Amino acid sequence: QVQLVESGGGLVQPGGSLTLSCAPSGIIISIPYMAWYRQAPGKQRDLVADITSGGSRNYADSVKGRFTISRDNAKNTVYLQMNSLKPEDTAVYSCYILSDDGHGYWGQGTQVTVSS
Repeated sequence: QVQLVESGGGLVQPGGSLTLSCAPSGIIISIPYMAWYRQAPGKQRDLVADITSGGSRNYADSVKGRFTISRDNAKNTVYLQMNSLKPEDTAVYSCYILSDDGHGYWGQGTQVTVSS
């Protein structure tokens, strides 16, 4: 059974940086699509950024220019580099992957808190 292992969340001051990572614990041959979502308290879960196996990226308007999504295909790992963090970026961040056999998997979520 595949599980996604996330790391990198935590508490950071406004203007600071964090890098999240996510990788499957089981064996997946190919992952065409990888993404990061976030959910703030009392709000719906929203897409933050996604990336295809070919490297095409898409970002939410609220994070453009501050966040960078990347992936290491050899390690089946997706990263989210977050710079210039703002209090409104505070949320639970979850990764999502879509494997080549059509199965979607969610990470357990990691808390990111931006506060002074």
